[in-house]
Amino acid sequence: MTDRPPPAARGDFPRIERISTRWADNDAYGHINNVAYYGFFDTAVNRWLIEIGALDIARSPVIGLVVETGCRYFRPLAYPDPVEVGLRLAHLGRSSVRYDLAVFGPGDETAAAQGFFVHVYVDRATGRPAPLPEALRAAAPLLSLGAERGSTPAAAMEPGKRHAGGPAS
Repeated sequence: MTDRPPPAARGDFPRIERISTRWADNDAYGHINNVAYYGFFDTAVNRWLIEIGALDIARSPVIGLVVETGCRYFRPLAYPDPVEVGLRLAHLGRSSVRYDLAVFGPGDETAAAQGFFVHVYVDRATGRPAPLPEALRAAAPLLSLGAERGSTPAAAMEPGKRHAGGPAS
């Protein structure tokens, strides 16, 4: 597979979230099971949304639903080591957002796994599409490599294309 992108670099991500692993994350082969990576993605994104005031789990009138996600694996990680999840914004739409994420071992410079996560925002009561929360729009530049490292602004990235900040999964 020559089209497989190389692992992303830690420096490609403006935010890093440290997440503890659990005994139950390991599988019979002694490494973190593939399904756990999606939980790491979900945790990193939602921690950020809560921190910026874009998500109140119990009361937000507009909520993000995951409509698409994907992950590529490069090397195994294992409990009890924590993981560090890189987070960046790949696309900001009217009612959707795409995040690029990468999972690193402690102190590793290249990703053990990388992927993406798409939220579509809906009205909690009706389930109909809704504009992104203003707090999310206001904080979006914090996850843009263009704002922090002088590369292509994340909102201009096309999914699946390689940009100055690194691969967009």
